[in-house]
Amino acid sequence: MTCTAELRARLLLPLAALAALAACGEAPADPPPMEQARSALAAGDGLGAEVALRSLLAEGVPQEDLAAYLGEAELQQGQLDEARRWLEPAAFSDATAGHGFHMLGRLEMRAGNLPLAGQAFDRAHGHIADSSDLWVDIARLRFSGGEQKQAIEASRRAVELDPDNPAALLLRAQLVRDSEGPAAALPWLEAGLKHAPDDLDLLGDYAATLGDAGRARDMLAAVRRMAEIDDRNPRLFYLQAVLAARGGDPMLARTLLSRAGPALSESPAGMLLGGAIDIGNGNYESAAQVLDRLARMQPDNARVRELLVHALAAGLNERELAHRFGEGEAGDRGRPYLDHTVGRSLEAADRREQAAPLLDRALRPVSADLLVLPTATPLEIAGRRREQGGQAVQALVRGSIQAGQAGAAVAEGERFRRRFPGSFDALVLAGDAQLAARRTQPALALYREAAGIRRPWPLAYKIALAQRELGDPGAARAGLEDFLRDNPASGEASAELARLAAAGGEWPLVAVLTDHAIDHGGAHDPGLWRLRARAAAASGEGELAFDAAVYAYALNPLSRESTGLLAGIARAQGDRRLAEGLGRKLARLGA
Repeated sequence: MTCTAELRARLLLPLAALAALAACGEAPADPPPMEQARSALAAGDGLGAEVALRSLLAEGVPQEDLAAYLGEAELQQGQLDEARRWLEPAAFSDATAGHGFHMLGRLEMRAGNLPLAGQAFDRAHGHIADSSDLWVDIARLRFSGGEQKQAIEASRRAVELDPDNPAALLLRAQLVRDSEGPAAALPWLEAGLKHAPDDLDLLGDYAATLGDAGRARDMLAAVRRMAEIDDRNPRLFYLQAVLAARGGDPMLARTLLSRAGPALSESPAGMLLGGAIDIGNGNYESAAQVLDRLARMQPDNARVRELLVHALAAGLNERELAHRFGEGEAGDRGRPYLDHTVGRSLEAADRREQAAPLLDRALRPVSADLLVLPTATPLEIAGRRREQGGQAVQALVRGSIQAGQAGAAVAEGERFRRRFPGSFDALVLAGDAQLAARRTQPALALYREAAGIRRPWPLAYKIALAQRELGDPGAARAGLEDFLRDNPASGEASAELARLAAAGGEWPLVAVLTDHAIDHGGAHDPGLWRLRARAAAASGEGELAFDAAVYAYALNPLSRESTGLLAGIARAQGDRRLAEGLGRKLARLGA
């Protein structure tokens, strides 16, 4: 080989190698359109999926092979009419029929046609019985239809079929949270995030659950992760508003809540948060307007009514308080603050005859008589509406209890429960009727069954009351302690345990529990501040006892209890002038 030939060979070898490398590094061919469509649907990109699917239609792929997926693509884009055009004829190929009926069920759920959704899911089940996603939707349908026990069973089936399915894990977390509290739900959410770390639905629920579990720093970290993924997500602003409100910055909380948009700020949760924020900002009139709307939407929500009463009282709107709550609507579920505040507003309106029973009731231990909300629907009308179910039956049972017809209430409650055997509302309503009839053991059994579905504070309180009436105060207290452990943000549970501890003279424990209750929604309850003052006095903390008593008095200067307590503490600390002045006022209040 000549030098020139040798040189040419040396040059050509690297060039050949480079050519080979270039060939290896060529961009791979685009995946087939069907694969593109499925990937886009999995990513929630309905528009991208539709483009790929319509290209297949143009190439002559039979419509029956694509209808299920085109319907899903339109659903993801919120085009329900277009989705119905593809799904409602049920013209699916054998290979896509299961998915097609599944999507048809989702469409009917979105449209509010629950019976039709159930029929579609049944047909889907005949083709894809082992689909975890299908069982997730079956569970959600059952829950929406009042079959909560059956929904729990379906959610378990979804996780059994695919333990890595983020949607199934999210649903299990939501249902576990309802029945066992936020701490028990966290492992389910963490398992879901392990498989889908950028899923905003999972992250949003995780952040909210961390907050309810008392883990504010971890909640903040989860919210920051949401911001990294989508800094314009409406739920992100809502959760940031929650953090700001809990952190004592109501001005920032109001700004953030407004950025969440009307879909969230006008939801029941958003309205409740907005009312609390307005109270924190001193905008009592605005708070009262929002909370009044919410109270009419959710007449059974005792927390909403309590905040509404506080907003009206703090805004010195005693006429509206007397008008809105003056017919005895206030008392319920162990909330003497409502009775006391409304009673004083009636006194100020010179309606002393109406005020007296409320003020007396505020001082008495709560009994079963106070656990059922009154109804504005006349009993005769409620009876004619019973076949409408739901709220109509609730009005009938409550009206029967109000009228002293406990036997009729039990009969209607049992009839409703048999009609909807897996319904939380039906179980609680039947339990209320049994309790009103002094059938405490059957009531407790029904309440416990309902607690396996959901365990909100009012139900936990009813269970404790039933246990006390059955002569088992230890079990009642243990149940409340379990509830507080599972729901550490529950100021109501902490307050009730503080009252029980005070009855037993456990003043150090009373101090801890009242501090917790005050920090979790009880800052405007004069009864809690009186308990805190008594605990401080029992521990020799005179200055703290005086400050707490002053605060209780400032919250309601017409309170006999707050006035008497402050007078006693002033006398004990040698402030004779203040004690005498308060004593004269106490005499005028009729102590």
